[in-house]
Amino acid sequence: MNFRIDAIDKQARATTIKLPHSEVQTPIFMPVGTQACVKGLDALDIKNHLETSIILANTYHLYLRPGEEVIKALGGLHQFTRYKGSFLTDSGGFQAFSLGKNMKKYDEGIAFKSHIDGSAHFFTPQKVLDIQYALNSDIMMVLDDLIGLPAQKERIALSVQKTTRWAKESLEYHISQKKRGQGKDNRLFAITQGGTDKQMRIQSAKELCALGEFDGYAIGGLAVGEEAQEMYETIECTTEHLDPNKPRYLMGVGTPENIIEAIERGVDMFDCVMPTRNARNATLFTSSGKISIKNAKYKLDDSPLDEKCDCYTCKNYSKAYLNHLFKANEITYHRLASIHNLKYYLNLVKGARKAIIKGKFSEYKKEFYALLNPEN
Repeated sequence: MNFRIDAIDKQARATTIKLPHSEVQTPIFMPVGTQACVKGLDALDIKNHLETSIILANTYHLYLRPGEEVIKALGGLHQFTRYKGSFLTDSGGFQAFSLGKNMKKYDEGIAFKSHIDGSAHFFTPQKVLDIQYALNSDIMMVLDDLIGLPAQKERIALSVQKTTRWAKESLEYHISQKKRGQGKDNRLFAITQGGTDKQMRIQSAKELCALGEFDGYAIGGLAVGEEAQEMYETIECTTEHLDPNKPRYLMGVGTPENIIEAIERGVDMFDCVMPTRNARNATLFTSSGKISIKNAKYKLDDSPLDEKCDCYTCKNYSKAYLNHLFKANEITYHRLASIHNLKYYLNLVKGARKAIIKGKFSEYKKEFYALLNPEN
């Protein structure tokens, strides 16, 4: 994969990833489009209002509905959705993990029952890549063994062992498929596991890097029950042992504070449902902290959500209008609130990139925390 490091400020990095459908400048936050759709938004919203070069879609959900063969027949994710930027698709391992009793892990893969109709399915490392080939995502994730935290040392060790084995099977399968002419434009990322056990994380990172030429590496299995400081320490010890000449992706994390801390520790890519989920539940992010738009004090507030925000919502609508739309349960609220929260996240990482290039990320981080007002 064409990957360039543009600047380094201590551990923080600004990089450029060239993919078949876009050029991605990092640090980057990827809006989550689980069902090939960022909830409440369409491809034009993503292009015109968010101006982002990459979004995430979910292998598990698209496999179950409408089915990967349907999307393949309709030209893959890009033609199906009309979004012309890049797609990253996760492997579906997290969704299978979250099914609880309706999921069982084996040496060969993961058996699960559909949350839609209860039908039985089985994901193997090869199966999830076949699904992602059909989706034609720019970046594909390998199947990994995700576990909840806290967990016993023995279970964490088993997770690392299984994750390494499945990653090896995935890489070998991907290489063989490319020799047959399939998957040449699909990049493959491995996923480290190991809970918050530093020894296990280092082992996972070293084993994956030793397997061969993955296009990038992800840090998985965090934000699943551990303390924030534990997560930061885990990220730091993991990035130290990943190939510095490949992208680093922290999966499913998290708050703006989490992202700033992870950038400082060398992470390039992020995704999380938090901005859109919080938006739908009345919580909006601003440069001075979170606000609850349903609060009565905003009923007559004619100011934008954030004076420092350049998003479509803040340029055109007031807190009073958003307050009204939320209380009236209007769908328009979900769109406008989601645009704002996602733009906040995208502006956050864009600002981090500019600061890294100038060698001033520490100042950027200090200013970020200084502006936060949790009581707002």
